[in-house]
Amino acid sequence: MSKETYLYLINGRNTYMEIYNFLFLLVLITLCVIIFLLFKVYQNRTNLDQLITKFSENYQTQLQDQLKSQIAAQAEIKGRMEQGQTNLNERLESLTKRISDGLNQQTEKTGVTLKQLNERLAVIDVAQKNITGLSEQMVGLQDILSNKQARGAFGEIQLNDLVTSILPPSAYAFQVTMSNGKRADCILNLPNPPGPIVIDAKFPLEAYHLLRNAKTEADQKIALRSLGNSILKHIQDISEKYIIPGETAESALMFLPSEAIYAELHSSLPNIVDKSYRSKVWIVAPTTLMATLNTVRAVLKDVHMREQASVIQNEVHIMLEDVKRLDSRVAKLQTHMRQADDDLRQISTSTEKVSKRGDRITEIELGEETDIQDLTATAKPELSK
Repeated sequence: MSKETYLYLINGRNTYMEIYNFLFLLVLITLCVIIFLLFKVYQNRTNLDQLITKFSENYQTQLQDQLKSQIAAQAEIKGRMEQGQTNLNERLESLTKRISDGLNQQTEKTGVTLKQLNERLAVIDVAQKNITGLSEQMVGLQDILSNKQARGAFGEIQLNDLVTSILPPSAYAFQVTMSNGKRADCILNLPNPPGPIVIDAKFPLEAYHLLRNAKTEADQKIALRSLGNSILKHIQDISEKYIIPGETAESALMFLPSEAIYAELHSSLPNIVDKSYRSKVWIVAPTTLMATLNTVRAVLKDVHMREQASVIQNEVHIMLEDVKRLDSRVAKLQTHMRQADDDLRQISTSTEKVSKRGDRITEIELGEETDIQDLTATAKPELSK
């Protein structure tokens, strides 16, 4: 082996040893690192286990707390649900009761309403029958008013009923013939002034019927003008026939048998009313005639009182004489009463003395006769007082 080869081999062995040493050192370092890493891993694993254990414990604690909270919340929710269910049941029961009571009340009210409705329907049926009868009577009244003689009889009958129901028989007379030969429907016997007042009941209704039956405005104007002329003529006839100087009053009454005619006359024909005032013919309807007759009755009563004034004065004078006589007798009675009062006082005094003597007698013994005799002797003059 040559020297170069030997040197080469020696150098190669040294290189191999260096490599081996390097590798050994590298392996040793690697093992140390691995051991260190394993130690760290073990240590970290221990810490991790502790962390896991602690986390598990904390999680279990939190979970238990949450479970307790959830259980409590569920219990509270259950209680609230039960309370809500109870309240709901109570409200439903109350609502059901109210609805039932309301339905019962509504049923009762409906029954009462139906009963009242039936009663009202019965009243309406009666009213309908009355209206039917009234319609028939109105037709009959229309027939009466369309006839002049029947119309006059109708007004006279109504006038008769009003006068006889308010005035005494001596205050009126019907169908009286005047000095001029005219016949008055009624005369009110009033003293002078003003004197007897005539009431006429024959009002012309033909023109009023034409006014009521007029369809157009032109027909109404014509009928109204005709009504005014008829009333004005009737007023003049009453003034000429029934106002007689020295026999009757200076005025007369024209009786209208209907308030509707009276209202129509005053609303549509005020000029005719003014002319009646100037003619001293007073237009009256049933209502105003009643007021007039009541005034007449008051006037007659006042006249009767004035006629009886002398009789009343005489009776008052006699009554005053009786009062004076009564006063004298009362004075005498007072004198007798005073005398009786004095006698009663004297009797009372004597009674007291007798009582005192009786008390003294009871205090004395019966064996003392001399004392009794003395007592009797002294008692006699006192009793005689």
